[in-house]
Amino acid sequence: MQLDFFPSRTLTLYLAKMFIGRIIAMLAVLVLVLMALDLLGSSGKILAVEGNGQSELVTYVSLRVPQLIARFLPYSVLLATLISLVTLNQNSEVIAMKAAGLSAHQVLAPLLLTALVVSVLSFAFNETVVTRATATLKAWEGAEYGPIPRESNVKTNVYLTDGANILAAQQLTGSGEEIRMTGVTWYQRNDAGVLSHQIRAASATFANPGWMLSNAERFDVAAADAATVDQIVVGKGLSIAQIELHSVDADSQNFFELSRSIDAYEAVGRRTSELRAKWWHKLSGPLSAFLMPLLGSIAAFGLARSGQLFLRAIIGMALGFAYFVVDNAALAMGSFGGYPPFLAAWAPFFLFALIGETVLIRTEE
Repeated sequence: MQLDFFPSRTLTLYLAKMFIGRIIAMLAVLVLVLMALDLLGSSGKILAVEGNGQSELVTYVSLRVPQLIARFLPYSVLLATLISLVTLNQNSEVIAMKAAGLSAHQVLAPLLLTALVVSVLSFAFNETVVTRATATLKAWEGAEYGPIPRESNVKTNVYLTDGANILAAQQLTGSGEEIRMTGVTWYQRNDAGVLSHQIRAASATFANPGWMLSNAERFDVAAADAATVDQIVVGKGLSIAQIELHSVDADSQNFFELSRSIDAYEAVGRRTSELRAKWWHKLSGPLSAFLMPLLGSIAAFGLARSGQLFLRAIIGMALGFAYFVVDNAALAMGSFGGYPPFLAAWAPFFLFALIGETVLIRTEE
């Protein structure tokens, strides 16, 4: 195996330009199709809110597109790899490069370099754009596509436990003593652990201690009786610190914010395996694009006229999609403690890197 991976500047630029063009094309096609399908399911809910119209649909698209780009960029790199390598093989360009003395790794080197640059850009895009879009979109969905909340630290679908009791809120905004909850429900259990009362209110504010619910509807489960309460304080065991810790959303925080949240969890003895796995995955996820040329490389080699080119492309695609399946499964296992967080985030990457390298060396080197 030769170690001079870029023997020709002209060839490197030619392959890199071709590859990046196909990545952009495949990403545009995937995002366009998936965004259209997404709008078919979401536009009805958005337009059902009084006052919403075309501008709200555009807002939704602007918030959803960054998520689609982040999710499907590695798939685009995989498809662009297969298209590029199959084209090079069919036009006998791979044969010409190998006849000139290039090894299989030298043929793939420009593609790997391009994919590495894409991975770095993907990480920066995820941390600066996708996290903000995700936080805003979740807040908007929590408001059922009503007016988009402008407060800081907006969280949706928050569930908090105070002993056997539960405080649920559709939306949480603000920080410190200025925290405000909307769409609040308090589930109160008796000593036997059976639900005894359910209290609903439009909002809740910090009462120091506890949380003040105004104009609440109280339902007595045993008596099947409902009554209106002007003011009632619930959840006296729920402090502001507990509220802020419970409302951490890994997808809405960037790499450094999530790191600080994990430190805060560990300081109070809270379980951090799920957050830690997602923290590591913020690195391994974008880097998966770098792996795609290696997994799809089998499509570059072998004679096109042998009739096995299509089969090779199918194998390359199968390896790429198998990686995404294993990666998602490992992340799920790490989220509930089945795998250590580092292993859950990085094991699929290193496993398929070894598989791709082994296939390439044994078949072409």
